[in-house]
Order: sequence, then structure tokens, then C-alpha cells
Amino acid sequence: MATEIPTAAGKGWRADSPSVSLPEVYASIPVPHGAGFWRKMFAFAGPGYLVAVGYMDPGNWATDLAGGARYGYTLLSVILISNIMAIVLQALAARLGIASGRDLAQACRDSYSWPVTIALWLLCEVAIAACDLAEVIGSAIALNLLFHLPLLWGVILTALDVLVILFLQHRGFRYVEALVVGLILMIAGSFATELWLARPELVGVGAGFIPHLEILRNGDMLYIAIGILGATVMPHNLYLHSSIVQTRKYSDTHESRKEAIRFATIDSSFALMFALFINAAILVMAAATFHGTDNEQVAEIGDAYQLLAPLLGTTMASILFAVALLCSGQNATLTGTLAGQIVMEGFINLRLRPWLRRLITRLLAIIPAVIVIALYGEAGTGPLLILSQVILSLQLPFAVFPLVAFTGDRHKMGAFVAPVWLRALAWTIAVIILLLNVVLLYQTVMA
Repeated sequence: MATEIPTAAGKGWRADSPSVSLPEVYASIPVPHGAGFWRKMFAFAGPGYLVAVGYMDPGNWATDLAGGARYGYTLLSVILISNIMAIVLQALAARLGIASGRDLAQACRDSYSWPVTIALWLLCEVAIAACDLAEVIGSAIALNLLFHLPLLWGVILTALDVLVILFLQHRGFRYVEALVVGLILMIAGSFATELWLARPELVGVGAGFIPHLEILRNGDMLYIAIGILGATVMPHNLYLHSSIVQTRKYSDTHESRKEAIRFATIDSSFALMFALFINAAILVMAAATFHGTDNEQVAEIGDAYQLLAPLLGTTMASILFAVALLCSGQNATLTGTLAGQIVMEGFINLRLRPWLRRLITRLLAIIPAVIVIALYGEAGTGPLLILSQVILSLQLPFAVFPLVAFTGDRHKMGAFVAPVWLRALAWTIAVIILLLNVVLLYQTVMA
């Protein structure tokens, strides 16, 4: 029989087993007491960058490339709006984890009936598999471009990255965070160079951040826009963030948790601005290089790689593009592993050995990738990447609505309940996401 258990926030959670999230790294990183702002900021910095990784994974590349090549700078506004949505939702995820001591998956299990919990778990597993599919294909394409490794072998090789993850987790969570930040810096440096080579039209870039009604009227543009939304506001990242903020060892007092929420919000917001730069850079590079030419239909990552060198006048452009893609795929792999573990343990309280969990997740992604590559070759990878991001977007409401409801419930969150203005903004975002998905489904069925 489920019983009420006290939490740091309120007494509204019901739990069959009050286990902590990610027990092997829970409260493993100390926070210095009495230290200044910057020392504490450094102690809390890290989880936001793991979250930001999901906002710049290979799935984003496919949607950003297609959007920039076909429609110029127009969809930059979608990237900006998606990023703002992400900042708000990730702040709520951090608030939930720190205030209640429950990650989003655990909170759903505590609050909903068993059938609803199972349904939410299965939907989230589908989203993780879709995300992992993008990572598998992206990494395989990068290996093919850099080392001419056949795509099929590249896809199979990606299953071995579980060894890297296990090694890093064994050494400590800070090592995972350090690797992620290092790879993000490599991606950012690569695209800063790409933008310098592409020399985009600055006025056009600025105008692209202004929303256009044409996005809603044009079905093809809306499809890519929702793909961008799905690739940016990723559902499993909400589960991930609500868990990994608990790796910090803050004391169980109101002031300490309030401080932890503030620093975690700063950390994720700042990290997501890196994601905004990288996503926008991919689209801007595609718009500046391909839009208005005979290459407007470029959506395949491999085609973009082949065309960058001759169009920008240097082979460095193509090499940097492929290196950034490989870094992106491997980075997203790290966070996908953690998210899968959190979701399985949180929803159904089932713990598997990390290597087994990782292998299962990878196999779910490898099987459809192998089938598509075997049947259609490289030509099938672009549409599959975009489809994977649309699947992520369709799953978003099932993660967003519970998160917004929990953090707005004073009985559950106590003194840490989200303020009225934040609740209003979060519900607006949730409804917009839902309506966009309804429009997408209608256009898909009526097409």
C-alpha cells in the first residue's frame, strides 16, 4: 500500500519506495558553505551543460540544415522561441528536483495510477529511442565523412560507446560534466569558424529572429518548424535535469534549497544560450551557403559536408563540420544514457546494470537505423533524422503537462511552488506545444 512520505517541499507526494534519483551519484558533489557567489556558481555549474547537449544533437542538425537551406533565415525565430521555452521548462525541472527530492519520473509514479504511469513510461522510452536514433545516425555519418567508414559499420560501432560512459561514471560525475563541456566548446569553436567562412548577411539574420505567420501557413515549413521544436525542447531532458541537479550536496534547509534552485537556474539558462548559438549557427550557415542556389533541397548531412568545401573555398569547412558532428553525437550519447536510466528507475522502479540498460537503448536505435541504411543507403538518413525529431515533439506534452502541474501545486511543492507569472508562462508554453502538435497531426492526416 502506498504511503505518504514527507519531502523537503510539501507532503503531497505518494511513494511506494522513497529511493533517491541516480543513487550512485546522488549528493556526490559538495557545495562549499559560506563561499562567495563565483565559488558556489562553479560548484553548481555542470548539469545545465548536460541538458544543453540534447539541444544541439545530430537531430537538430538535420532540421536546422533543412530549414536554413530551404527557407533562409526565416526559421531562426523558431529556434529562438524554442530556446526560450527550453529555458523556462528546464528551470521548472530543476525546481522540482531540488525542492521535492523527486525527479520527474518518480513524481509521475508517486502521483498517477499504475496504468497512467506505465503509459507515460512507454511514451518516454519511445522518445529516448527516437533521440538515440538521431545520435546513432549522426555519429555514423561523421565517422563515414572523416574516416570513410561504411555507415552500417559506423552504426554498429556506436554501441561500444557504453564503455566510455561506464568508465567516466566510475571515476565521478564531474568527469562526465568535464567531458561534455569540452565537447561543447569544440562544437562552438567549429561553428564560429564556419560562420566566419560563410559570411552571412547580418540584416537577414536579425530579421530571421522576428516570427513570421508564413511558418503557420506553409505546411512544409511548419513540419520542419515542429521538428526544430522537438529537437530543441526535448522531453527526456526534463527527466534528466530534475535528477542530475540532485548530484549537488546542499543541506536540507529552506535557504539552502532556495539557493540551489537559483544557481541551478542560472547554470541551465547560461548553458542553453550556448545551444541557441550552435543551433542558430547551423541554420545560418545553411542559409548563407545553400539558400538561393541550386542546393536549396540539401537536407542530408553528408551532402552538406561535400558541398561546404567548394562553396566556402576551403576543405577546413567540411572537416570542422564533420568533427563538430562527431562531438555532438558522442555528447548526446552520454546524456541519453543517463536519461534512460532515470526514466526506467523513476517510472517503474526497475534498476538494471548501466551497461545492460545502455545496450538495450542502443539496440532499439540501431535496429531501425540498420534497416533504413540497408534499404535506402545514405539517402534515407535525412528524412529519418527529421522524423525522429517530430516524434520527440509529439511526445513533449506528456512530459511538459505533468511538470507544469507538479511545480504549480502548492500541496506538493510547499514554499517552492512556482510563482504565478512563471506558472502562467509555463502553461502558455504547454498549450502552444500541444496546439502545434494538433496542427501537425491534422496536416499529416489530411495530406
